[in-house]
Amino acid sequence: MEVRLLTEYDTGAGFTESMDADDPLREYRERFIFPSEPLSSPYIYFLGNSLGLQPKTARAFIENVMAEWGKLGVEAFSQGEKPWINYSSRLSNSLAPIVGARPREITLMNSLSVNMHLMFVSFYRPTADRYKVLIEEKTFPSDHYAIKSQMRFHGINPKEAIIEAKVRPDEKSIRTEDIEALIEEEGDSIALVWLGGINYYSGQAFELERITQAGHAKGCMVGYDLAHAVGNIPLSLHDWQVDFAVWCTYKYLNGGPAGPGGCFVHEKHKATKNLPRFEGWWGNRLETRFLMEPNFDPSPGASGWEISCISPIALAPLEASLNLFDEVTMKRLRIKSKLLTGYLEFLIDQIKSNQFTIITPRSPDQRGCQLSIRAHYKGKALFERLKEAGVFCDWREPDVIRVAPVPFDNTFSEVYKFTKILETS
Repeated sequence: MEVRLLTEYDTGAGFTESMDADDPLREYRERFIFPSEPLSSPYIYFLGNSLGLQPKTARAFIENVMAEWGKLGVEAFSQGEKPWINYSSRLSNSLAPIVGARPREITLMNSLSVNMHLMFVSFYRPTADRYKVLIEEKTFPSDHYAIKSQMRFHGINPKEAIIEAKVRPDEKSIRTEDIEALIEEEGDSIALVWLGGINYYSGQAFELERITQAGHAKGCMVGYDLAHAVGNIPLSLHDWQVDFAVWCTYKYLNGGPAGPGGCFVHEKHKATKNLPRFEGWWGNRLETRFLMEPNFDPSPGASGWEISCISPIALAPLEASLNLFDEVTMKRLRIKSKLLTGYLEFLIDQIKSNQFTIITPRSPDQRGCQLSIRAHYKGKALFERLKEAGVFCDWREPDVIRVAPVPFDNTFSEVYKFTKILETS
């Protein structure tokens, strides 16, 4: 399926039916469970940017872990069809093409915010001259909390050390050249460039390769919060030379509520001497871990940042989802994603109303699945009417409705129905 130009879309229901009939990924919709309570029919679920749907096989993967526990007890860590001790590294093989990394550069552990703190221990190393952090305007609150607390821990005043890349007046997204200009201007005092791969509020996908190059040119560390990017847009963390990144697995990766966090550390840092980190037994090399020595012998990749064992029960639903990613590939998902989101944008543009504006970039290459719609009049009431009509989307203060048609499980018919509900609400 080739990505169509917006001018080729059509407002008729027949076009929608044709697109669904020709969709090579249509069978995958049947691999997920859709919420249906309290309605008699399933919701239009456009909320994969908050919590992805449950793969139908997830329960079987969890039950398999439970069965191994019952049958083998602690021996399930080293025996059985899928020994638990290698669970995270096995899943890293599936995550590698999704984030554009080598398997050893990836680990699964903790949660996103915990991993952010652990990475900052290693990669936010402020000095008297280089102590600032560059972030984007309207970054996710937990990133603000983590950054400010890290600064206070180092005795730094966040008001003096946080630099925000902002949207220009009368524009809706942050220009890459403005981020580059900030790095050029302030770079000698910037310890870390830290952006969301996709901004949770606006849905803007940042040009990470350009930003990474700009940061490194000024001697800055560069890391990313990829919560809204992983499983949504193509990434090439290794080739872009990104220093580190963290993400969650419960959004576009469908890993289950509060699923395990993911972490990337570029392999170039394995040769960095005396790189500080918070150490734990599970980060010790497997070959020497059970010698129980008092001195830490770190695993050579990202797993060297693991502190403790991750629950196999938590990893099981993620494995179910990653098996689907293995089948489909990010390339095919991205093609359909551009079509779905482009179609949504096209239909919204046809609505003759000044009630709302799309604030997400128009270029398909500068966004993922999500469109953020700014409601100019009684937006919260509009959101509640959408919810009553069976649309699962998201409200963010003060005036934005976030809508995310996901290529794995959403259809063109749902996009069409949504815009009809939006138009009449």
